[in-house]
Amino acid sequence: MKIYVIGIRGFPNVQGGAEKRCEKLFTRLAKFGLDIKVFARKSYFPKNSRLKEWNGIKFLYLFSPRIKGFETFIHSFVSSLICLFEKPDVLHYQNMGPALFLPMTKFFGIKTIVTFDSINYLHQKWGWFAKFILKLGEYFSVKFADKIIVVSKYIENYLEKKYKKNDFILIPNGVEPQEILPPGETLKKFNLEPKKYIFNVSRLVPEKGLHDLILAYRDIKNPQFKLVIVGDADHETSYSKNLKKLAQTIPGIVLTGVLTGRPLQELYSNARLFVLPSYYEGLPLALLEALSYGLPVLVSDIPAHREIPLPNYRYFHVGDYEELKQKILELYNKGISDKEKEFIFEYLKENHNWDKIAERVLEVYKNLVRF
Repeated sequence: MKIYVIGIRGFPNVQGGAEKRCEKLFTRLAKFGLDIKVFARKSYFPKNSRLKEWNGIKFLYLFSPRIKGFETFIHSFVSSLICLFEKPDVLHYQNMGPALFLPMTKFFGIKTIVTFDSINYLHQKWGWFAKFILKLGEYFSVKFADKIIVVSKYIENYLEKKYKKNDFILIPNGVEPQEILPPGETLKKFNLEPKKYIFNVSRLVPEKGLHDLILAYRDIKNPQFKLVIVGDADHETSYSKNLKKLAQTIPGIVLTGVLTGRPLQELYSNARLFVLPSYYEGLPLALLEALSYGLPVLVSDIPAHREIPLPNYRYFHVGDYEELKQKILELYNKGISDKEKEFIFEYLKENHNWDKIAERVLEVYKNLVRF
């Protein structure tokens, strides 16, 4: 079975939840004997790092301008055109923006699946025209896709209510058991001490709520810990520039930029508290990863975060940076009990296991393509 994937920047070692999900999912699906090709974006991969094949996945690197609002549009259009000639058994679009071209591929008889990992037009970073295009992509997905996968109950409920349909397939994001790394070169590079920093991993965009986190940290008197933020903006904006300027004026804040692999593992392994103050999420992989390291967490009380069965004291009212400040101090000192850790590990094993998730996606493919 030939599966083509459109809508991500590519992988491995590329920032983004969709990229991480596809890396974990499709490398497992390749082990079932599927012929998988991912359309990647040249601008995210230096020429010497472009892999023709990796862990059973084939890559086709295409031009895409790193211009906000045009990058995904142009890359998805060109990728969809190629599919008209190569005729995969299944074309798997990753979210609503790339699926704008789904009617074209559907017209030519290609079986299509869309995974919704986010309701993108709810994000603060998009202007009115971009939101219109994203809504159009969502409409085309619901009207023309053969199957739609959603990663959270919140997204499923949202789409069911909006479109009066109930045939969406809920398959959440997954996570793996983690290797806990000792303090090493990464901590040394950023002048960090183990268990003496709080931690966040996300893009520098408004909906992640990093401005609240920075302001809360700023107002803590004489903190005995640092604030480490891993990530960057895909496209530099006034928000990301101002956020960086603000962070640089506050002692104790460390902006690492994008990190992947063992450096990121080392930071997860040695943090004291993971904080995610997002205004919107689909189902955040960064939170699942933090939990898989046994980290205590503090998250905003948005619907996607509430789907994970955390104790109530691990939530704060979204946007309330005063409450966030108090909760940081409280939970930094509280840590996490062995009982809570054991419960979370068991929950992740049962509900967010990548192997089980890959088997469920494979069944969706098999039901769509009869041999």
